[in-house]
Amino acid sequence: MDEFWKEAFKNKQIMWGEQPTISASETFEHFKSLGFQKILIPGFGYGRNAKPFLDSGFEVTGIEISKTAIELAYQLLGNEIKVFHGSISDMPFDQDIYDGIFCHALIHLLKSNERKQLLTNCNAQLKSGGVMVFTAITKHASTYGVGEKLGKDLFKTKDGVELFFYDEESIKEEFEPFGLVEATIVEESPATKFWKIMCRKT
Repeated sequence: MDEFWKEAFKNKQIMWGEQPTISASETFEHFKSLGFQKILIPGFGYGRNAKPFLDSGFEVTGIEISKTAIELAYQLLGNEIKVFHGSISDMPFDQDIYDGIFCHALIHLLKSNERKQLLTNCNAQLKSGGVMVFTAITKHASTYGVGEKLGKDLFKTKDGVELFFYDEESIKEEFEPFGLVEATIVEESPATKFWKIMCRKT
């Protein structure tokens, strides 16, 4: 994965552009309405989804496995941003408690036990009454069923990436123990649909 980021860095290319996703923008508005200030973004990437939060004065902490992606984030957002370099499997990186957590298009790349661990770790760093939002690929995606089938709703792409495709049943099973509030479909582009899954810690 870091080879991809190195190529992007060398060519000064930002694959998904600099604008935040629809889900990130909606989550920002929701967190702002709740008066949240301190948020965690696991899977920070080059920081496009952090931008609306940072621009409004939120205190943002990121976690990102790719050093090159972090370098791109510094280019885009400035060297003052706080991003831990490492895998989300190694959480926590600090002992802080956060108002909100936003995690885009990461959880469906993980194995079953890793997904549960991510949810557990995020929940542990969330304040009482805090909200965490995850986006995950849906079974409505055009890539569902493409590639080698590894298990129920789990496929390996031609590039060797394993994708777990969520539906209502699997969302309920995995997220309900963490205060599932709602799951809605967000069309990020005509070809890209994600679940936006919201949980509240009680």
